[in-house]
Amino acid sequence: MRYLFILNPGSKGGESRKRFDRIFEILASQGIAYDYKVTSTLDEAYNLSVEGNRSGYDVIAAVGGDGTINKVLNGFFDEQGNRLSNARMGVVYTGTSPDFCKSYNIPLKLEAAIRVLLENKCRRIQVGRICLANTCRNEYDNGPVDESGYFDVRYFACCANIGLGAELARRANSGIRKQWGDFLGTLFSLVNILASYKPQDFMLCINGAGKKVEKVHNISIGRTFHIASGIKVRNTLKQEDNRFYMLTVRNLRVKDWIKAIKIIYSGKQIENNDIISLDYVESIEVYGNSRSPEIEFDGDPAGFLPCRIEAARCTLDLICGMGERCEG
Repeated sequence: MRYLFILNPGSKGGESRKRFDRIFEILASQGIAYDYKVTSTLDEAYNLSVEGNRSGYDVIAAVGGDGTINKVLNGFFDEQGNRLSNARMGVVYTGTSPDFCKSYNIPLKLEAAIRVLLENKCRRIQVGRICLANTCRNEYDNGPVDESGYFDVRYFACCANIGLGAELARRANSGIRKQWGDFLGTLFSLVNILASYKPQDFMLCINGAGKKVEKVHNISIGRTFHIASGIKVRNTLKQEDNRFYMLTVRNLRVKDWIKAIKIIYSGKQIENNDIISLDYVESIEVYGNSRSPEIEFDGDPAGFLPCRIEAARCTLDLICGMGERCEG
């Protein structure tokens, strides 16, 4: 087995670097031969993942937080959603908000995470393919994705958010979670954003049919139970399902805040009502809206509307605690 570890020293405010020596000690104690690369930027994690996939590694492991995980994951796919290789992806978590690991049963303690990695049990997970604008342009208002050249293709494994999600991620990542903790820091940021955010109308195209949704605070399009720092969405998606859930929060008044927050943090079955609804989609396009243009996925602001979301053509082989023994 050929292992490549892609390590981000900047995860968790720079604390990730302090754990590298322990990771190397554990691998040495197991007699594991491996290569590793240390990143200087998040984008470098993507480039190293692409290089690793093209170089014949059997396992490419992300060492960092959810941002690092997403960049390494993106390096497994081409723009059409095809896999670059048969490599498996592993994770050793050294970040702040472990939503990806919680979703796929990857241990947070180093020893346990490396044990799972070496057991080589895989689960094939469905990944979201998102085509989104790389710049905010007024001429995109109420328009779909086009071929203008101002669009990028990216991938996500957990959830994409349109509305207040990008600002929530930015504030939560600004350092408040280091002071208050992951859960309270994100909750405090959410309440502050609700006080100032102006809900927007969005034009959607769901499974090929147009739809307008009004007074929207946020639309979450995802696969996993865990979205962010305690926010959860109970859903009925199966492993082989190529659909996504679509959680829409709208019409929120101040008196509705507590009710809505309880629902999204409880993880209980959602009963659709006038402020929150859960639906399932195979594909969705959200048209441009310069008044609330940003898109967030897997923990970080990532681009702008308009966007199109659908399943990648290929699944990802993820080494995790809920997998089966991989061949080879």
